[in-house]
Amino acid sequence: MTLGEHQEAFAKDFFKLLQKIFELGYKVRIGEVQRTQEQQEIYIRTGKSKTMNSMHLKKCAVDLFITLDGKIVYPKEIGEYWQSLDPLNQAGMFWTTFSDMPHYERHC
Repeated sequence: MTLGEHQEAFAKDFFKLLQKIFELGYKVRIGEVQRTQEQQEIYIRTGKSKTMNSMHLKKCAVDLFITLDGKIVYPKEIGEYWQSLDPLNQAGMFWTTFSDMPHYERHC
């Protein structure tokens, strides 16, 4: 697949994820999707990221702040649903070396 095709597949699954979030009664605040190289370097220096291979750099990731009753929550069922949509999808909440609770990506 080309990067563009991965971005299109990510967008399609992202749409499904948003629908699922709303269907389950949550609300959502969308954070960062696209990230510059310079911003990624800042995140590494400040410990907010561990890699220069962030899927945000490829527009294949999103940070979502899911809320319930005005409080940010990280429902595992949402992460599991995301990963069930495609084997290339990963939810940062399940990473073992660096937990990134609001992060949803397609590895491309």
